[in-house]
Amino acid sequence: MVSEFYRNIVIATDGSENSQRAVSYGIELAKLSGATVHALYVVDTTPFSSIPMDAGWEEMYEALRREGEKATYEVKKRGDVSGVEVREVLLEGHPSKEITDFAENNNVDLIVVGTLGKTGFDRFLMGSVAEKVVRGSKVPVLVVRSEKQS
Repeated sequence: MVSEFYRNIVIATDGSENSQRAVSYGIELAKLSGATVHALYVVDTTPFSSIPMDAGWEEMYEALRREGEKATYEVKKRGDVSGVEVREVLLEGHPSKEITDFAENNNVDLIVVGTLGKTGFDRFLMGSVAEKVVRGSKVPVLVVRSEKQS
């Protein structure tokens, strides 16, 4: 029996190993409900917004875009295996704002995020995206804990 409770699910991914558990939950929910998944990666440009555009920035930007394309493609492959339609979405800006704005503007029923993504310096730059999504979203949010968390 296919439920129509969820029609559009955003799976926010950063391509990290830790985000894979959230991807699994999101794909499974989409499979059970017949929903379309929007695999969403946000190129976080906020730490660099005050830096003049030069060759170094362009290289970093392109590397982040490639990382995003790879991350969303991995979600698409997992969706294909499960028979779930996955649309790849690559945005740029502040991750939590882009995720919540996309959800509100695209009739999304659920946002799926992991609680621990990038770590170290990357995490310092991004802050707690999951927490900011939970606090700022008008759409229900499923937060999936990383297996590595105690």
